[in-house]
Amino acid sequence: MKALVLTSPGKVEIVEMKKPVCQQDEVLVKLKAAALNKRDQFIREGRYPNIQLNAVLGSDGVGEVVEVGPGADKKWMGQTVIINPNRDWGDNKAVQSRDYSILGMPSHGTFAEYISVPAHRVHRIPQGLKEEEAAALPLAGLTAYRACFYHGKITDGVNVLISGFGGGVAQFAFQFAMAVGAKVFVTSGRPEKINMALDMGAEGGFNYKLPNWHKNPWQTKGGFDVVIDSAGGDQFNNFLKIMRPGGRIVFYGATNGLPSSLDLYRMFWNQITLQGSTMGNDTEFVEMLRFVEKNKIKPLLSSVRDFDDIEKSFNEIAQPAKMGKVVVKF
Repeated sequence: MKALVLTSPGKVEIVEMKKPVCQQDEVLVKLKAAALNKRDQFIREGRYPNIQLNAVLGSDGVGEVVEVGPGADKKWMGQTVIINPNRDWGDNKAVQSRDYSILGMPSHGTFAEYISVPAHRVHRIPQGLKEEEAAALPLAGLTAYRACFYHGKITDGVNVLISGFGGGVAQFAFQFAMAVGAKVFVTSGRPEKINMALDMGAEGGFNYKLPNWHKNPWQTKGGFDVVIDSAGGDQFNNFLKIMRPGGRIVFYGATNGLPSSLDLYRMFWNQITLQGSTMGNDTEFVEMLRFVEKNKIKPLLSSVRDFDDIEKSFNEIAQPAKMGKVVVKF
């Protein structure tokens, strides 16, 4: 079978591998579509912990179950399924176990024609979604769902700011918050992305490249109850200035690095929470799929390419103009 592996630091290649053998309690999935994530790009660039060469990359995938191993439920045979990329989250719903990992290094992932996974990792895809749309959900959808509802506690009527609108997780956080009736605002460095958010129902948008952009939302919108962020860095202090008392800043990444300082005085006086978040537990994965189906949420796709073009797709992930998920079809 064809598979995309990390063959050397900084280099990914499509290679021929043996088709996996279905083990006890596993199902063999013939992939139909898979989505790229920044995680894959970070692995290629050597910016991810515990990198292992010759692992098949890819965490998101949808496919058909073509074989059911001993002990696995035969109901899955012939079904089109979506794969939960979590591995060994553990029993504590609040935080992952020390053995936790994500599909696609160290274990072989979804950038291959076939993958064998435990049967309890597969679920039916939400009704109303095409295969390539469903493939965009697992990693980004789960991360956004936990950030919005477990940590952010977003409900009807609250003021929410989604930073960096256009990224995979940010797009889902936007759609999820909109679905429960929150008043959603966005930031972006590109006016066309802000305009797209407005067309999708956003209350407002702010260009974070403009000096003192944060003054306007405080003066005109009354501040925010929740901020969902992926970048970190010194913008945290701008967020602190526009939070309502008791507000929550939930962040799931730090692409801008560490803040050079943090206004702790403002934080404790206004009782603001700064909360880290990553992925989500298995219960939340099921809840996320149901939420998407119930609210008829359609993932935004930047492009859909043939699997043979997947190496070129990595370049698209880093493009500032990209809006939505990059998907490959088999």
